[in-house]
Amino acid sequence: MLKMFTTQLTGLFKKIADNEDFSFEDGARLLAQAAAGNGSIYLFGVGEMKAVEFESLEGAEPLQSAKVLDLAAISELTDADRVVLFARSSTDEDALQAAQMLQEKNIPFVGVSTAMSEGGLSEMADVYIDLGLKKGLIPDDFGGRIGYPSSMAGLFAYYGLKFTIDEILAEYEI
Repeated sequence: MLKMFTTQLTGLFKKIADNEDFSFEDGARLLAQAAAGNGSIYLFGVGEMKAVEFESLEGAEPLQSAKVLDLAAISELTDADRVVLFARSSTDEDALQAAQMLQEKNIPFVGVSTAMSEGGLSEMADVYIDLGLKKGLIPDDFGGRIGYPSSMAGLFAYYGLKFTIDEILAEYEI
């Protein structure tokens, strides 16, 4: 079963990389504006996506200018700041609440989740990255599917953004 999961996970990562190539570039450019200027890149992860927050700050290669977003402190953000919202799905209530607050304050943000329907986070975000993870990756013995690696997909998207941000900043020697 592990071999099948590995194969499917590799396919998921390739699909995200191929389908969201332009969104990675656009999102990284949006976020690099904060790192290159006087702003910060805030990360907000819902549920298991908090793994991305930890990786961006505590990982072996922290993201330049990164901070964790506290919803109570959104009023303190400035137009120089940028945000990345990570959620399992585009209809997650906590992510939608955060997105609404950011829109009201005119703070540009990148949304990362699985697009579940029209609207929601996928349409609210300035740049959106669709994880395309609507069901588990491998079949079980009862006709269902198991192995729903949303945090792994979120971390993959995070690294796609981070590597591109790093390239942009290096290009401009920032």
